[in-house]
Formats: sequence, structure tokens, C-alpha cells
Amino acid sequence: MEILRARLQVSFSTKVLLPVVTSMVLLLGITVWVVNRRLTQQFQADASRNLARADAEFQNAQKNRSRNLVQRLRNLRNEPRYKAVLQSGHVPTLIKAIEDLNQLTTDQNVDVALFTSDTGKVLFKGKNDLQISMSDFEANSALAVKRALENEETVDAIRAGDQLFDVVSIPVIEGSGTLIGALTFGSQIRNADMSEFSLSSQSQVVLLADGCVLASTVPANPQQDFAALFLECAGAPRPGSASAPIKKIILGDEHYFCSAGRFSSLNGSGSLGYLLLCSYEQPLRTLQSTQQMLLLVSAVGILLGTAIVWFLVRKVTEPLRALSDSAEAVGRGDFSRRVQVQSRDECGELSSAFNQMTENLKSSREQLEMTVETLKTTQAQLIQSEKLSGIGEFVAGVAHELNNPLTSVMGFSELLRKADGDPRHRRYLDMIHKSALRCQKIVQSLLSFARRHQPERKLSSLNELVEDTVEILQYQMRTSNIEVVTDLDSNLPKAMVDPHQLQQVFLNIINNARQALETYRPGGCVRITSERRGDRACINFEDNGPGIPEANLSKVFDPFFTTKDVGTGTGLGLSLCYGIIKEHGGAISVRSKPGEGASFRIELPFGTAASAPAAQAALVLPESPENAREGEGKKVLVIDDEEMILQMVRETLQDHGYEVDVAPDGETALQRLSQTAYDLALCDWKMPGLNGQQVYERIQVSHPKLSERMIFITGDVINDKTQQFLHDRKKVCLSKPFSLVEFRAAVVKALAA
Repeated sequence: MEILRARLQVSFSTKVLLPVVTSMVLLLGITVWVVNRRLTQQFQADASRNLARADAEFQNAQKNRSRNLVQRLRNLRNEPRYKAVLQSGHVPTLIKAIEDLNQLTTDQNVDVALFTSDTGKVLFKGKNDLQISMSDFEANSALAVKRALENEETVDAIRAGDQLFDVVSIPVIEGSGTLIGALTFGSQIRNADMSEFSLSSQSQVVLLADGCVLASTVPANPQQDFAALFLECAGAPRPGSASAPIKKIILGDEHYFCSAGRFSSLNGSGSLGYLLLCSYEQPLRTLQSTQQMLLLVSAVGILLGTAIVWFLVRKVTEPLRALSDSAEAVGRGDFSRRVQVQSRDECGELSSAFNQMTENLKSSREQLEMTVETLKTTQAQLIQSEKLSGIGEFVAGVAHELNNPLTSVMGFSELLRKADGDPRHRRYLDMIHKSALRCQKIVQSLLSFARRHQPERKLSSLNELVEDTVEILQYQMRTSNIEVVTDLDSNLPKAMVDPHQLQQVFLNIINNARQALETYRPGGCVRITSERRGDRACINFEDNGPGIPEANLSKVFDPFFTTKDVGTGTGLGLSLCYGIIKEHGGAISVRSKPGEGASFRIELPFGTAASAPAAQAALVLPESPENAREGEGKKVLVIDDEEMILQMVRETLQDHGYEVDVAPDGETALQRLSQTAYDLALCDWKMPGLNGQQVYERIQVSHPKLSERMIFITGDVINDKTQQFLHDRKKVCLSKPFSLVEFRAAVVKALAA
């Protein structure tokens, strides 16, 4: 099946040539068949007319022979010599006269003579040297004689031996009008007569009697059965035709049309007849020559037509072949191939459409490649984002855990500073306290940067955002031998910005400078300045790195543009920075010369007090006046899972006269509340078991007044959920680590509420 399908899959030229050649061959065959049929029909019609004419001529000749024979006998009978004999009625005299007449009739083509008496007895027989049996002649002419004895002139055709005769029998009447007998003459149908007829009618004649050929003008041909042919041709006429059928025969090397006829015989047997043969050899040869010429001319026409069609097909399919080659090239990915448009016909339109399609495919492929690259970059960015998100969650957890020991370090360092009067020790404790404050600032910056925030603009200090960002990157800058120099305007007003987004912008720019300096020189410098210009704040980031080529300056803010190695950058950092600054109504620009570093300038509009959102519950409270016994008579319950924080808070509050109970978890705290009444409760937000919110909700039900004087402590104060809860309940929350001053101020304010 596959082989057959492969064979059927021929070229376009073959598909066109095959039907055309087949059509021409069929047309030739039909033409030859029609011409042959029409000529053959014409031959048959001509032969039929010729044979009909020859048959009519043959019958007329036969009738003329008989009529002439009758006329001659009538003339003899009227001659004075024989008339007297006939009228005398004397039979011997009459026989003698007939004997003389026999000699006379030889000159009149009379071959046989008979005289029969009125009783039917043959009185005289005479013949002219014919090798026939007179008894046969007498027997076969008996019917004619009988009619003559009935006083009727009779003409008949008979066979006697191997000869055919025209027979005339006339009555013999004496002078008194009495019939005395019948006089019968026979004239042989001779070969000379047949040859003369054959020449005049241009046909051949065959005479037959009882199935035997008696005479013929046809050359001897023993293989031809004329008797059977006579029976076929002398049969019943064809339907709708009065003539006998015409047959085709071949005699020797010659072709004939043949028809048959019968002699009129008194016995009615129809055994006497003739065949007429008309040759059509010459027209047949002419037909064959015409057919050969027609076939030759047709073959030449077919070859010429095939060549012309092939040439035209080649011309027509030449653009298709070019189109096929171009399509194959396009399939391999070569979109530069085009098809030359050579005409304005359908092929030209197809070529134009193909060129347009190729152009569209090229454009689509370029767009697809760009889309694929974008997707790859976006995928890498998403992967990086997920990594950063996971790292952010990890950093947030670590920072929260660090806040607890930092709170203890800061609190105990303050307690020791108050208890120890040694100046040297106080200096050490100040250094410990400052280091703890630095750790606190780093942790708060990490928490603020690592958390995901909803876009939220508020009045923020741009200088503080810069310092926080530098604090986050301080370790990396120091280990990369890069110095960060800041020159910030202390009088710079606050701006209405999203601090988290803006911190991301600062971090991106500083980090790009660090990466450029690391590969350019062993030691570098990043200078950050801020200043006021009209109603806008300007922040500049300058480095002494390799700079940015002039050709790339206009592209640095384009998405996915990067000069870093694959896998080390996505090209989205500065694009995101550009978008964030534009959303804030500001502007960001870059200036650079190769070898002289790069300078990024950010301009932001200042904010107003009216545009600042309503503040949440105050997280930093004013300091309370120093009062050593301010807590006398006050009972405080401290709930925290960190033992050191419980100890620090207890020591601090007890030094100021407070009565303090501690609980390591929420369940223990609720048990103590059921036994003792407290004036104030301090509760950690995150604890094993019940968390701060759950403890608050339980206290709110059982001790509603105490719930109003409740302070929360947490190391994750910027958590969105926590902020929402504190904002709705208007609760104070101390963020770990906190100073003892902040702590005592919050306690005093809560007790005074």
C-alpha cells in the first residue's frame, strides 16, 4: 500500500502531462474510430448501391435476352417461308422446316430447339454442339412447353447439365387456328456474356445451380464456398430493407462486398441464382493509407502538443519550484529567503503572499524569542524572588529570636550601669549598650526590609532610610574593601514615600555600585549625599568604579537589560527602581563616563503634615520623671516565655517599688489572675501555648479593667496582623529590644490611664 501511494505521488508536471497526453490519445483513437466507421459505412453504402445497380443491370440483361429471343422467334414465325409451313399444319413438313430452322437459329444465338406435339410428345430435338443431355433440357423445360401447349408464350430459365439456358416456348397454330404443338428454343448463358456484364457493371458474377458453380468471372479460388455464401446472401432481407444482405469476403488478397440474386424459374425452387461481388480493395487501401497518415500526423501532433504543454508547465511550475525551495529554507529556519515576483498572475500573488508570510513568521519568531527570553528571565526572577522571600522569612525569624537576648543585654547593661559606680565599668557598660543598640538597629532594618508590605506612603525621613540601607549593607561593603561616605543634609524635610519601596531602590543602587567596584579595583568608594532643591529632595549615589559605556546609558533603565554574566543578573533592578521613583512623582537619572565612575540622582517631592496618615498607637513614649518609689502599692503581672526578660523586668520594676509576679506562659498567667488582682499586665506577643492575643481576649472577658491596662511586648512589631490588632484596640506595644526608660514610661502611662 505504501509503495502504491509512493508511486501515485508524482510531480505536478506528470499530473498535468498525463491527463493531457491521455486526452490527446483518446481523442486520436476516437477520431480514427469515427473516420474508419464513417468511411466503412460509406464503402458499404457505395457497395450496396453498386451491387444493387449491378443486380438490376443483370436482371435487365436477363430479361432483354429473353425478350430478344422471343422477338426473334416471333419474327421467324412471321417469315413467309415458315409461316406457310406453320399454317399448313402438316407435321412432317413442319419437322423438316424445323430442321432447317435449327440451322438458321444458330445465327440467332439459339442453341437448342424442340418441337412438341399437342399431345406433349417430342417430335423433334436439335442442338448446336453442346455437351448437354437433351433429356435434361427436355425435362427441365417441360413446364414452359406445357404452358405453350396451353396457347401461352412462356419464358423460363433452366439448367441442363452444367449449363444455364434461357428458354422460350411458343404455341404452333395451323391456318385454321388449331394448336398443333409447341416450339421451344433454348439459348445458353455464355461466359462471354458474363464477362461483358462484369466489365460494364465493374463487378464479378458467379452463377450457381443446386449449390454448384456453373459459371464465374472470379479467379478460381477453391477455398471459397460460394454455395454457402449464396445461401447466406440469398436469405431473408434485413429488417427494414427490401434487398438481400451484403457480406464481406476475401478472395485471395482482395476484399469484396457480395450480394446474391435468384433467377425467375417456373418450378419455384429457387435453386438457380447468382452472386455479385464488388471489390473495395482500392478504397480499403486508400482508407488504410489515410489511417496511417492520420496516425502519423496525430502522433506528431501529440508529441508536439506534449512538448508545448511540458514547456508551459515548466514555465508555470518554475515559480512553484522556487517557492518550494524557499519554503524548505524557511522550514530550516532561514527567514531571509524571498521569492522573486515575476508576474502579476496567481503565481505572482502566491509569491507575494509567501514573502509576506515569511516576513510575518520572521517577526513572530523574533517576538517569540523575545517572549521566551522574557519568560526565562521572569522565571529566573520569580525563582530569585521566591528565594528572597524564603530568606526574608528566615531572616525575620532569626531577627525575632535575636530581639529577646538583645532586650536582656540592653536591660541588664542599664541596670549594671546604675548599680556600678566604677567609671571604667560604666564605660564598658556604655559600649555594651551601644553595641546592643546597633544590633537592634540592624535587626529592625532586616525585619523591615525582609517583610512584604502593601504599598503604603507616609511621611518618612529620607536620611534615615539611607542610613538604614547602609547599615544593612555595611558588612558586605566592609568585606569588599569599599568605603561608604555619607553627607546628608540634617535639615532635609520628610517626604511622602513608601519607606519599604524606597529602601529597595537605595539598596539596589548601592549594591550595583558594590558589584561594579569589586571587579574593577581592590578598594573603592561610594559617596551618598542629600540636599534640598526647591520643593524636592535630591539624593546622589556616586562611585569611582569603571563607569557605564555611553551606548548603554540610555538602556540601563530598560527591563531585562544587563551587562552581567548569565545567571548573575536579571536586568530588572534598575527598571524596578525607575518605576518606583516615577510612581512617587520623582525622577531618576544617571551620568557616567568610562573610567570615571557612575552617578545616580534621585529627586522626590516633599510631603506635608496634612498628607500624613493618622498615627497608630504610640510605640515610643516620653520618658517618665525619675521616681524610685513610683510603684508602691502596685501589683504587676509579667507574662513571657524568656526567663532572662522576666528576670530583667522584675528587677527593674521592683527597684521602683512595684510588686511583681511572673508567668512563663499564658495558662500560668490566667491561673495567677484567678487568685490575685493586678493593676497592670505585661504580655509577650509570641509564646508557646496561648499567644498574646489569646491571653488578651481571655483577660478581656474575665478582667475587663485589667485588659484596658495591658502592655504588649514583641520582637515582631511590624507584622501586619499585629499592627492591625494594636490599631483596632489602641494598645501600646513595646518592640524588643527596648530601653528601660521606654519600658518605665510605658508602665507609668498605662497605670495612669
